[in-house]
Amino acid sequence: MHDTAKKFGWPATVIHSGTHWTVLLRPQQATLGSLVLCANSPVLRYSELPAAAFAEQGELVLRIENALRSFVNYDRINWLMLMMVDPQVHFHVIPRYESPHEFEGMTFADGGWPALPQLGGGVAVDDNLRHRLIQAIRSHWG
Repeated sequence: MHDTAKKFGWPATVIHSGTHWTVLLRPQQATLGSLVLCANSPVLRYSELPAAAFAEQGELVLRIENALRSFVNYDRINWLMLMMVDPQVHFHVIPRYESPHEFEGMTFADGGWPALPQLGGGVAVDDNLRHRLIQAIRSHWG
């Protein structure tokens, strides 16, 4: 796997692995349920992905949105393609909500609501929390 996926904790943060895409738990939870949809290919341009990757991406967008809706009941969802620091193709998937959410006694606020998400803030995920969050999201994967 390429450096961008490794930066986001691959393989320890994997929620789902497909042929062309991997869904990762974002190690810094900007909001509860923040994910990264990472292309498996090391390409640096979205247009360089094979046609089959776009078909799989469409399926994963639906699965991700349904799983996060069930898990965190977000008000909005942001899909951000930011490839300045981490160059391989990936999207930050940030569930957005007006009111803070609780998960196993921890509070997760959306500090940017209702404007841009604050990607640098949120909750840093330790090994125990990472495991619990991955299991919780997988239980809603469908």
